[in-house]
Amino acid sequence: MQAPAASPVLRNARRIVVKVGSSLVTDEGRGLDAVAIGQWCEQLAALVKDGREVIMVSSGAIAEGMKRLGWTTRPKAIHELQAAAAVGQMGLVQVYETKLRENGVGSAQVLLTHADLADRERYLNARSTLLALLQLGVVPVINENDTVVNDEIKFGDNDTLGALVANLVEADALIILTDQKGLYTADPRKDPAAQFVREAKAGDATLEAMAGGAGSSIGRGGMITKILAAKRAAGSGASTVIAWGREPQVLIRLTQGEAIGTLLVAQTQKMQARKQWMADHLQLRGAVTVDAGAASKVRNEGKSLLPIGMTAVQGDFSRGDVIAVKDPDGTEIARGLANYSSPEASLICRKASSEFEKLLGYTGEPEMVHRTNLVLSR
Repeated sequence: MQAPAASPVLRNARRIVVKVGSSLVTDEGRGLDAVAIGQWCEQLAALVKDGREVIMVSSGAIAEGMKRLGWTTRPKAIHELQAAAAVGQMGLVQVYETKLRENGVGSAQVLLTHADLADRERYLNARSTLLALLQLGVVPVINENDTVVNDEIKFGDNDTLGALVANLVEADALIILTDQKGLYTADPRKDPAAQFVREAKAGDATLEAMAGGAGSSIGRGGMITKILAAKRAAGSGASTVIAWGREPQVLIRLTQGEAIGTLLVAQTQKMQARKQWMADHLQLRGAVTVDAGAASKVRNEGKSLLPIGMTAVQGDFSRGDVIAVKDPDGTEIARGLANYSSPEASLICRKASSEFEKLLGYTGEPEMVHRTNLVLSR
């Protein structure tokens, strides 16, 4: 395949999120690779001095903790993973702080969980903090807060975290540095006929079919998580590049417009901030299933969801929680802010608004989810 012309996507990007995986940061689990981290930090500093705003999302805390504790295999017990993260985070942050300072740029540690982004107030606080740091010319170094995380509040992998951070700060681009050159039509380690994908549309369903499982025993992600991260980042208008992290001066060359790795171009306009927050919920407290007529009005006509069109209520949610809207086949078609709790929703399911006062004891909004608080699922 011929290399494409230099792309303006990264060349014009002013706010960039860079994500680097555990296998790169820890040299496949052998311990923090200070030389590699130093090279990335040198490039990050150069971008800051060039007037760009950059955020680093770095894996590696658990892997570094495993090395310091003498563990050769990733533990399964949550308390052992949290212990490894607590030990490894010390070294990880120290290296980034030292290397960035050597290049004349300040750094800040930011640890996040999904709960921080699922709560609207905490979401806005995190956004304000990150934007303030960027305005100060500081490079935030972000990781999942693995020392307190559990299955209910974890992101699952730092590819997802990178995309969520890109959405949070409305970044122009997400760069995912990995141990692969980019995306192939099949696993090149198993299929010699696999072709390299230089550019595609983020969210293209055929990309997910190309991606395989996790690539190493150190990290948790694989190419599929990167494809899905690009799809998520595209929701806020950020295009994604997946590139080999050890490519010389990779960040500088990408931002100069050089075609390196796989470019997944966002096809959507930037989403309204509140709707982006709703779209970025990884775990929802509940859902309502609607009939075909209501599904069509929500999906195709931009209408609000009325209780009369609901056929079932799932979960335990309160007024103001983000819930999913599912069609008769159980497919999520939208999500939004519930005007009623799950017990109330069950009472008014299939009912007209004229009956609400008798059923609930008060007259509330006629909609279960108003169209201004509704976002279609990608």
